[in-house]
Amino acid sequence: MSFTRRAAIAGAAAVSTAQAQTPAQTPAQTPAPAQAPVRWQFALAYPDGNFHTRNARVFSDAIETATAGRVSVQMHSNGSLLALPAIKRGVQQGQVQLGEILLSAYGNEDPFFEIDGIPQLVRSFDEARRLAELTRPFIEARFARQGLTLLYMVPWPFSGFYTQAPIDTIEALRGTRFRTFSVMTNRFATLVGATPTLVQAAELPQAFATGVVNAMVTSATTGVDSSAWDYARVFTPVGFTFTKNATLMSRRAFDALTPADQATIRRLSTEAETRGWGMAAEAATVNQNILAQRGMNVATPTPALMQALDRVSNEMVTEWLTRGGEDGARVIAQYRARS
Repeated sequence: MSFTRRAAIAGAAAVSTAQAQTPAQTPAQTPAPAQAPVRWQFALAYPDGNFHTRNARVFSDAIETATAGRVSVQMHSNGSLLALPAIKRGVQQGQVQLGEILLSAYGNEDPFFEIDGIPQLVRSFDEARRLAELTRPFIEARFARQGLTLLYMVPWPFSGFYTQAPIDTIEALRGTRFRTFSVMTNRFATLVGATPTLVQAAELPQAFATGVVNAMVTSATTGVDSSAWDYARVFTPVGFTFTKNATLMSRRAFDALTPADQATIRRLSTEAETRGWGMAAEAATVNQNILAQRGMNVATPTPALMQALDRVSNEMVTEWLTRGGEDGARVIAQYRARS
């Protein structure tokens, strides 16, 4: 056989072999591996009846439905898995994939988280939303540096004082054993001459019953959650704060999802935030009415009390600006400029 004929046969065989192998070797025709089903653990600090927890339940159920079971969520409410101070670190360390925290409770870690805990800085849901919009990019950046992804933020309703006797002036708080839950509530208690005592929400009934504390400031929602009518007689709604809860997750767990499922989680997070703000506004009225129905005196704050709170607020803003850094100063300036 001539060289030319042998070369032609060899060339034809090579083309035939290449054509036979092409379908198996073409990446476009290789099916992508399916995402294995995952089960996330979700740590929350508040009881099942709390609107934050109910919102998280809707969010969790929606994740499983929208991902066709590729992602499911097991919730652990009322601090049953991790107490509030341990939730953020639990997500960072991979003990759980999701967590809900009270941002202002982490002021010792980063003073910027304290901003919505400054008394009387925010006095309405509209103002709370404006502050949330201004702080979001800074919170997201801080979480990102810690391997966390912010999903959504929802405020608590306005707060009030829980006491045995009416609080007509700020001096009435002097000498009380005042329950605190953050750097800001601790500082407030000190400024008004009370004795600050750290107590988590789940421990409130016992703390009041044993005399560890005899006064506090918190929302009507927490008052209902803890059956405040069993240990306090007067609720004086003063506004005080609209602190936010943040629901966050492990960046590693988020990145392990397909792009489509990541987009789904983002969409459901936006829906949860919108829904949560509505639930917070509803809870403000409903739970204050429940306190009254259970026999508590829902008092109207006096002008003298409100003026004194304004003075304390101004002092606390000035103090906080020395700790909040450039980011904090920028947010306060932008917030005041738009108020």
